[in-house]
Amino acid sequence: MNHKNAIIESQQRISKYIHKTPVLTSQGINTICEATLFFKCENFQKMGAFKMRGATNAILQLTEEQRSRGVVTHSSGNFAQALALAAKSLGVTAYIVMPENAPQVKKDAVLGYGGKITECASTIEAREIASAKMVKEIGATFVHPSNDMDVIYGNATACLELLQEQPDLEMVIAPVGGGGLLAGTALTTHYFGNNGLAIGGEPSAVNDAFRSLQSGKIETNLHTNTIADGLRTHLGDLNFPILKKYVHEIICVEEQAILEAMQLIYQRLKIVVEPSSAVALAVVLNNKESFKNKHIGILLSGGNVDLQKLPF
Repeated sequence: MNHKNAIIESQQRISKYIHKTPVLTSQGINTICEATLFFKCENFQKMGAFKMRGATNAILQLTEEQRSRGVVTHSSGNFAQALALAAKSLGVTAYIVMPENAPQVKKDAVLGYGGKITECASTIEAREIASAKMVKEIGATFVHPSNDMDVIYGNATACLELLQEQPDLEMVIAPVGGGGLLAGTALTTHYFGNNGLAIGGEPSAVNDAFRSLQSGKIETNLHTNTIADGLRTHLGDLNFPILKKYVHEIICVEEQAILEAMQLIYQRLKIVVEPSSAVALAVVLNNKESFKNKHIGILLSGGNVDLQKLPF
């Protein structure tokens, strides 16, 4: 199926299960950035992040028999919550593999949505082994948080809603971690935008996507010390080719810039976002000359932050 039709069908498929999130603007932020910014607020999405879109789309694409056996994923937080809630709303059991050091607030949310948690060591390898074991033993269908085309098409609907409201954006900036949101955003910008560019924002501390586009192969990180905890994962073999083809560039930002962007969102937009969301705004704040006088879409990916542990 072609990407364009798949995105339109995904929007129709998931619309009654998700929120159509608002687009906010701030004269104050526009003045500071010397540009016109439109914030797509996926922090207002069900379970607090864009991932509800991809999780819902993926489950809706399963057969009745597959649904009866449940779904399994591995995630440190947002996708775990998304798959658990999407599964609950569709009457499907969700088995979630979470690293033992995942924030308790995220574990509690998964349990609250009826997800069944299995804990593992905090490495990607441990997650994958535990997930594969569940697929084998229970017969549940594995849904990858970011490297799954149904998930990517579902994620793409956030940018589609934004462009339906603001069709003439010159660029749309999304954070990049696993690559599922940026891949969906890049496809949507290409097929539905008015010659707009898709740009990724990434913490310098975990700049694997930036390096991957440079080297032409999937790079990984040796450490994950960034406050943007949602962006610590690496790209996959399905989303990486999409990024290579449709993303204009990935721009890296330092931790202090992410922090300042996050504070600015709290102060001016009066909304709660997690650090990963602030990365896209940090890109503009840090590169004002490049974005001067442009009309820019900013994807605020989620708002699942532990209020007891705000970084400021």
